[in-house]
Amino acid sequence: MSDDWFLFLNLFGVAFFAVSGTLMAYKKDVDGFGVVVLASVTALGGGTLRDVLLDEPVFWVAQSDYLYATYGAAFATIALLRLKSNLHGNYLMVVDAFGLGLFNIIGIEKALIGETGMVIAITMGTTTGIFGGLIRDVICREIPMVMRGELYATACLCGGLVYAGLFYLAVPYSLCILGSLFTTIFLRLGALHWNWEFPIFRRQIGDIDKDDV
Repeated sequence: MSDDWFLFLNLFGVAFFAVSGTLMAYKKDVDGFGVVVLASVTALGGGTLRDVLLDEPVFWVAQSDYLYATYGAAFATIALLRLKSNLHGNYLMVVDAFGLGLFNIIGIEKALIGETGMVIAITMGTTTGIFGGLIRDVICREIPMVMRGELYATACLCGGLVYAGLFYLAVPYSLCILGSLFTTIFLRLGALHWNWEFPIFRRQIGDIDKDDV
């Protein structure tokens, strides 16, 4: 991926997650500096952890454009909410889904640029996608999306596997990226609309009830 495209996708991913964090702040009736905090941790948290794990310069410290994108998206969302305060709660989930797909592919690309193996790249993609939202939800005392039954981290993993499969089949590079993006976003939106799940444990009659633990 060229440097320009990498920057473009990264800025869009940061902006989407900044909007997601701002919408959560609106949902929780957070005012003032708290809105900026939620927007920032959502937009920058996953990429920060990724860069630390890869021993790379933290992306928003190395290039301030990401901070401008974060604050700009947050303030634009605040302005929109002041004009139209009856936005449906599903907007948060939809925006988060697009941010998830973008950050997943960015994490994969950043790891591969650093010459890691594909398994590590897929792991970095998932980490980049889920960690900012995880921090946001913990701060807001919400059950993190990644801990719910619906597809979230699994959507990232599937998107990463699609990328890897297309990559090893020598499919054109742009189609690897588009295939991964489509898979991640489609699975996440499908989980929201049709309640898709990927259960690990099967409960049997007579199992210990979770409330008894």
